[in-house]
Amino acid sequence: MKKWIFPLLLIITIIITGCSTQTSDQPTKSSTTIKVGIRSSELRTWEFIKKKAARDGLTIKLVNFSSAYDPDQALAEGDIDVNAFQHVAYLDSFNQKNGTTIVPIGTTIIAPLGLYSEKYKSINEIPQGAQIAVPNDPPNWGRALLLLQEAGLIKVTDDFDGNGGQDKIKENPKKLKIIPVEAANTPRVMQDTAGSIINNGVAVEAGLGLKDALVHESKTAKPYINIIAANKKDKNRTELKKLVSIYQSEDTANFIKKTYKGNYIPTFISLKELSTYKETFQTK
Repeated sequence: MKKWIFPLLLIITIIITGCSTQTSDQPTKSSTTIKVGIRSSELRTWEFIKKKAARDGLTIKLVNFSSAYDPDQALAEGDIDVNAFQHVAYLDSFNQKNGTTIVPIGTTIIAPLGLYSEKYKSINEIPQGAQIAVPNDPPNWGRALLLLQEAGLIKVTDDFDGNGGQDKIKENPKKLKIIPVEAANTPRVMQDTAGSIINNGVAVEAGLGLKDALVHESKTAKPYINIIAANKKDKNRTELKKLVSIYQSEDTANFIKKTYKGNYIPTFISLKELSTYKETFQTK
């Protein structure tokens, strides 16, 4: 009897150990890490999404970029998996300039551009020959020109393509002087100009809200819908689609509305509809 008791005990021990190891090594949910490049203006939204994603086994690592470094460059170089800081017109301009193939994989918000002034309380008060500061990158410069057109101050050229430049102004009855400056500096030059056109995220960081603007974009400004972007080769990754789904949830929309007090407008449309944004430039 002693001859077979020891082998039997050994077999039982091996079976128990194997089962125990298998159980302890298996997590309740699989975990995947996604590096998301952002700017600080939307940090609170992404901290909220980070917590939601963790409950679904999706680990998000936030990489916060300053204005000195373009998150598109980091994405193109593979340092991050996606970014969320730009509108679709800006992305197209970056791709054309750099030969990259970054694509939108989901829409997020509209952060309306506004014309702010420390000297005047209405558009009508802006005098002849006044200086108006605008962001100096071509897409946001063009965006600023469209806003000035909407305000009745200028008219853009018939072949306007969304990009800015002094040559894109067809009519300027008040002979306004358009001064391009770095986007991050647009709040600082308000003291030296009649008004400054400021990107929403920059305005929020400077303590300004849409209620302070003389005029601002409406939610129908399709070229300026912000996006989550990825390299084209990664656009169908399951975990990235899950990330978009989490962002485009009702919970996230309600969080954005409450947190940013209407300065950011959740805007969830299909990529097919987004792709027609250039038609907006043809509407006069």
